Amino acid sequence: MATDTVQQVKEKLSIVDVITPYVKLTRAGKYWKGLSPFNKEKTPSFYVNIERQSYYCFSSNQGGDMFTFVQAMEGVDFKGALKILAEKAGVPLEYTSGGKGKENKEKEEREREALARAEQFYARALTESSPAYAYAQSRGLSPATITSWSLGVAPDTWRGLLDDLTAAGFTIPELINAGLIKEADGKPGTYYDRFRNRLMFPIRDAAGRTVAFTGRALDPDDQAKYLNSPETDFYKKSKVLYAMDRAKDAIRQRQFALLMEGQMDVIHAHQAGFTNTVALSGTALTDEHLSLIKRYSENLMLCLDGDRAGLAATQKHALAALRAGMRVKAVRLPKGQDPADLISEDAKEFGKRVADAEPVIEFFLAVLAEGEPDSHRLVLAIEKIVLPLLAAVKSPMERDHFVGVIARATGLNPESIRAGLRTVPQDDRNDGGQKPPAAPVVKEEQMTDLLRLTAIVEAYPGSHLAERVKSEYTRITGATMGEEASPERLSFETGILYGEAPLPHVADDVLKRFERATLTRAYEDALTELRRAMGSGDRDAIRAAESACDKLIKAIATL
Repeated sequence: MATDTVQQVKEKLSIVDVITPYVKLTRAGKYWKGLSPFNKEKTPSFYVNIERQSYYCFSSNQGGDMFTFVQAMEGVDFKGALKILAEKAGVPLEYTSGGKGKENKEKEEREREALARAEQFYARALTESSPAYAYAQSRGLSPATITSWSLGVAPDTWRGLLDDLTAAGFTIPELINAGLIKEADGKPGTYYDRFRNRLMFPIRDAAGRTVAFTGRALDPDDQAKYLNSPETDFYKKSKVLYAMDRAKDAIRQRQFALLMEGQMDVIHAHQAGFTNTVALSGTALTDEHLSLIKRYSENLMLCLDGDRAGLAATQKHALAALRAGMRVKAVRLPKGQDPADLISEDAKEFGKRVADAEPVIEFFLAVLAEGEPDSHRLVLAIEKIVLPLLAAVKSPMERDHFVGVIARATGLNPESIRAGLRTVPQDDRNDGGQKPPAAPVVKEEQMTDLLRLTAIVEAYPGSHLAERVKSEYTRITGATMGEEASPERLSFETGILYGEAPLPHVADDVLKRFERATLTRAYEDALTELRRAMGSGDRDAIRAAESACDKLIKAIATL
């Protein structure tokens, strides 16, 4: 690729022009600002600097240039973002003549074209008079939905797709690499269609490009009810979520992703208006899946089958999401029904159950209590299923809240639940059961003041003022100043607060406010420790906590 392609795109496009289709921007001094496209908010925290061609979102702590923004919004890698922006700018993508880059690009384009042609082939075969079309309608899918989702049918023949695509000029290696055909066992050089006599669901990546297929068997005697494409250069099950290309905007707007297990469930959900729904492709929920979801929201709602296997999957997926720092809820479905069944029968009832979804820990407390009348076995089940979820909760305050929830639901002492947390294997924890770090953590409400202080240090490096600010910061927090804010955030914060240069006279007021917030937080933590000590009846702990509270009250009063 020509080395100046990226620069050409930047010269022809303004970052404001790139962002405005996604975010309504208004001018604010030398900046443009708007509501975050990454989080639901009422007060704008998303800023764009047209001079530097960069943006920063304070609510999600992320920023970058136009390429970074398109990557985040469209769920593509840098190459995908470059392609989108180059087309928008009218800049041709050039590749080194005869080099591997050109060969690989041509190979990739050919295989992607084969997948697109296969989708068209399957869609053409799904006529309104075909049994596959009747089956799709019997499952509650409307004609508009069938067309919109590009459903198709793989004919009950051995070489229908193979003959069609080779006649169009595609080679056997290209079709194998795209996962569309396979070689017959024991018959080298003999190839046939991978999918036959199946209702076909195209699988697209987050950018909307078809990368694979799922085929639902139309023969009731077929042992493989669902068949997926093999993994290819384009299709990695651990990275692709079905319908993410359609759901990402709704996830961003509604601020949660609704995760289901299968394609039919998802299509029914979208057909009924639940357009923030995605599904896995026959695999566990991975870090890559969670990273993709978190581009649009930190909230995940699980809606899996209500049978034993569905509950086991719910616990497994919830554990992964909690470890990733997400907030997780779960939808309770009637026993024996999957989401598609319930939506088809009563979409309003399904909507009510989504609205009533509970945090996953409360979800499992209720499910286990209903299914286990014996109190002793119930406690053992909670220890096995719920405590790992509790230990995976990232926030110490949320974790403490759920300790109380479990205690009230079971009648157990909160301290026995905390003791149980310490027995959870280390790999299943998310700082659960561990001591807090020795140095105080800078909390969110202190971040703005911290940035003001950091801006002063950056503006007057090596000065007496900068050294005093750093020294005072260390005295207040016990930590070294300098790693709390990204340079990108610092740049935007400095400009928004001070214009081109921060003012030294704000240092005293900011330091005092920062110290008050730090001491107040420490006092709140000491009060929590005092309550715990009083609950346990430990007199030494009570006296120590009371002493700590008294000292902090006096320190706050002197400010």
